Amino acid sequence: MSAKRRQLRAFDLKHLDPNPELIGVDEAGRGALAGPVVAAAVLVTRPFLESRWADENARRINDSKQLTAAERDALYLDFEALANEGHIHAQFGSATVEEIETQNILGATKLAMRRALEAIYPPSAFAAPPREPDLFSSAEEVAAFRPPAQARILVDGLALRNFPYPHVGVVQGDGRSLCIAMASIIAKVTRDRMMTELDAAHPGYGFARHKGYGTLSHAEALTRLGPCACHRASFSPVTLALEAQRGPSVALVELPLIDLVAPEAPYPEAVVALS
Repeated sequence: MSAKRRQLRAFDLKHLDPNPELIGVDEAGRGALAGPVVAAAVLVTRPFLESRWADENARRINDSKQLTAAERDALYLDFEALANEGHIHAQFGSATVEEIETQNILGATKLAMRRALEAIYPPSAFAAPPREPDLFSSAEEVAAFRPPAQARILVDGLALRNFPYPHVGVVQGDGRSLCIAMASIIAKVTRDRMMTELDAAHPGYGFARHKGYGTLSHAEALTRLGPCACHRASFSPVTLALEAQRGPSVALVELPLIDLVAPEAPYPEAVVALS
């Protein structure tokens, strides 16, 4: 196993304590011009991190962008089996193009992350209960008592403002934390499958190939066909294409390509760089 891959598991073991559970969260599709943004959450425990499977397979796991499609698909099937056997918990959430337009891409990304986390724990699970049952508690109070969740949540990137879950932002976390890297793979594979379905519904754009990102072929399709319902109208290349449909004054050949959308301005106070 390479030193870097060993570090992913070591990072999670280091930041697990004193909590029994660690949840990694990451997204896919934030910078695309079309389609939803998808987030995944993966819950791991010390027994899993120290398991034979993790010992033998952690070397295969990395930031999803560093893996081939075949490698991601194979790992996705492994994660699915691990979840079915109860060794990990993994869920995904998504936000639609309409939600991206109404809440902006940062708000929609947080919404997708929240939906993924809610499938594991509701936000209320992290709230301290009014009081623990005692000798004077009724049977109903004892039955209704739920101790707060003892999971530490690691989110790839900067910590998020106005997010309902206590969490820590890990800059470049998909290359530093095993559970975040696992979440990045699940989010990527899930979204890629969604984009393949959109390709069948909206032929001609090549969504199955470029997954909605700003490639040259995608720009050419926008020039030829104009935007469709699954394009993000507020993203500048799509906005230009829409304007061109209304009149000939915009030269679509000048559409910007990859990395067309600047990342959200970071909140300086939210920067957390774990080591």
